[in-house]
Amino acid sequence: MRHRRKGRQLSRTRSHKRAMLRNMATSLLQQERIRTTEAKAKELRPFVERLITLSRRGDLASRRRAGRFVADRDVLTKLFDEIGPRFRDRNGGYTRILKLGARSGDGAELAIIELVEGES
Repeated sequence: MRHRRKGRQLSRTRSHKRAMLRNMATSLLQQERIRTTEAKAKELRPFVERLITLSRRGDLASRRRAGRFVADRDVLTKLFDEIGPRFRDRNGGYTRILKLGARSGDGAELAIIELVEGES
């Protein structure tokens, strides 16, 4: 039974899934748009939105908390200096998932996850 089991397993151990989400979040924040499977995109969305919410606060404690999940220091700087202020007046919903259809090799549903346009 799956009582109190939130999220998808994605055929990975807990540590592998966490490492994958950290890497994908870093890539998304760096490039602002990545192509992946639909299930991974749906798992990544709340992870990244939490980081952007932290960056909106902008204090040292938030930077340190976000630094635990962002693998690259340059991306962390971009998150707090560019992305956070861009979404200052937006109450959530910082990402968008666009479905692309099935992958030809294995039939996995593909999607693009991207940051929405904030006020620049």
